[in-house]
Amino acid sequence: MENRIKELKASFNKAYDGLQIEAKITELKDLGREVSNPELWKNPDDAREKNERLARLKETVEPWQLLKVQIDDISELLSLGEEDLNAEIEEQLDILEKDLENQKKALRFNGPYDENNAILRITSGAGGVEAMDWASMLERMYLRYFEKSGFKATLVERVTGEEAGIKTAVYEISGNHAYGTLKSEHGTHRLVRLSPFNADNLRQTSFSLVEVLPVIKNSSDVEINNKDLRIDVYRSGGHGGQSVNTTNSAVRITHIPTNTVVAIQNERSRLQNKEKAMEILRGKLAKMQLDQHAESIDKLRAGESAAWGQQIRNYVLQPYKLVKDTRTKYEETDADAVLDGKIEGFIDAYLESQLQN
Repeated sequence: MENRIKELKASFNKAYDGLQIEAKITELKDLGREVSNPELWKNPDDAREKNERLARLKETVEPWQLLKVQIDDISELLSLGEEDLNAEIEEQLDILEKDLENQKKALRFNGPYDENNAILRITSGAGGVEAMDWASMLERMYLRYFEKSGFKATLVERVTGEEAGIKTAVYEISGNHAYGTLKSEHGTHRLVRLSPFNADNLRQTSFSLVEVLPVIKNSSDVEINNKDLRIDVYRSGGHGGQSVNTTNSAVRITHIPTNTVVAIQNERSRLQNKEKAMEILRGKLAKMQLDQHAESIDKLRAGESAAWGQQIRNYVLQPYKLVKDTRTKYEETDADAVLDGKIEGFIDAYLESQLQN
C-alpha cells in the first residue's frame, strides 16, 4: 500500500509541475486582487476578460489543490499504522487514482491557445438545400454537446437557407479549454443518407465545413500590419429579417497577403462588426500560423490552409449507421446519439492521438 501511495504522489507531482499549477495559483491570487478593485470596472471589457480568466483559473486550480490535500490526508492516515483502517485506505486510494487520471487529461492541452475561448463556424458546402440541412444538423449537434459539457455558446452570426437549413452559423464558445477541446472538430464533415428533399428518395452525399478558431482579443498577441488589410463596408439587414433596418454597417476585412476574408453583419454598429471581424481574423491567422509552423504572420503563405480539402469525419446513415473519424479511426455505431451531441469520444481520441505524436 505504501508503494501505491508513493506512485500516486509521483504521478501527481509530475502532472502538477507539468501543468504549472503553482504559477497558476500565483496568477489566481494576483488576478483576484485586481478584480476586487472597483476601479477595474471603468474599463468593462477588460474587467469582463479578467473575470473570465479568473473563473477559468479557479476551475483549473481548485481540483488540484483538493487532490493535494486528499493525498496528504491519506498518507497521514497510513502513517498511523492501524490495520483496521486498511480497507478504508484502499477504497480512498482507488478513488484518488481515478480522480488523478481525470485531472491528468488537462496535460493534453499544451497548445499556445488551448486555454482560449473558441470561434465555431459552420458553412454548408455545394449542394443547395441538402447541404444547408446538413449544416443545420451539425449546428444542432454542437449546441447539444455544449449544453451537456458546460460550454456557453453565444451566437455571432447566422444566415438561414431559403428553403431549409443554414448557409452559415458562427458562435463564440466560452469555457475551460474551449479551443483546446474543440480544435479536433476543424475540417470537412461528410454525410451520407437518403435525401428527404429528393422525390426519388435517393442516397445523397453532403459536405459542411466546420472551422474552429482561437479567440484572440488582444491585438498584441497576433500582430497584423494595417497595410495588409482591406476593409469594405456594405449594406446589411438588421435583426428584424431580410431588408429590415438596412444600414451600411456590415464589414468585410481581407488580409491581402493570405487572401483571408472575414465578413460580419450581425452586430448593431459598424464598429462592433469591425471589432468582431478582426477578432475572427486574428483567430484565422493564428490557426494558419500553427498549421504552417510559421514564425510570424508575415511568413504565412496564401492558400496553404484550404480547409475544405481536409475531410475529417464521415457520418453514414444509409445503408448502415456509422460515424467514423478519418484521422484517429475512432467510430460510433449509434449515429443518432452522435448527432444528438455525443461527440466526446471523437474529441478524446483526437486529443490522445495528438499527445502521442
